[in-house]
Amino acid sequence: MLILVTGGAASGKSAHAERLLCECALSSRLYLATMQPFGAAAQARIARHRALREGKGFETVECPLGLQNLSLSQRYDGILLEDLGNLLANERFAPEGAGDAAFGSILAGIAHLQDCCETLVVVTDEIFSDGLDYPPETARYIRDLAALNRALAVRAEAVYESVCGILLLLKGEKNA
Repeated sequence: MLILVTGGAASGKSAHAERLLCECALSSRLYLATMQPFGAAAQARIARHRALREGKGFETVECPLGLQNLSLSQRYDGILLEDLGNLLANERFAPEGAGDAAFGSILAGIAHLQDCCETLVVVTDEIFSDGLDYPPETARYIRDLAALNRALAVRAEAVYESVCGILLLLKGEKNA
């Protein structure tokens, strides 16, 4: 099963995604962290997310790039991918990333993850409603994230949006 959870910054989407995965995956749980710890703000965010997961039975693997090549030691009841926006930025802009092939690389990686678990929960970002003009490279990133979100929403059994801490079901059935 694929579940997509979207929302704006600090909307509660990560906490909701963890809860959804814990409800679906009763034992083996993997948290795939994509954020690279560049700077104090990123490190603080990583520490906050670790604290949120504490005691929930997650194994954590750092995987900022190359999901399609990730080798896992077992099949999991559930995998939580946190988050698609970071993964896309890493793949598009890191020297060792996929560059212009990031979209296909990420979709292949997500298909690979689905083969490694019963339930995959993907956290993504809602960054599309500010109406601002951006430099071409940033605009391309935004278009790529929108395309990834659409592709995953089509595949997903359930799609949720977290708005001000409230989880809204956009597709699927409650407790999908």
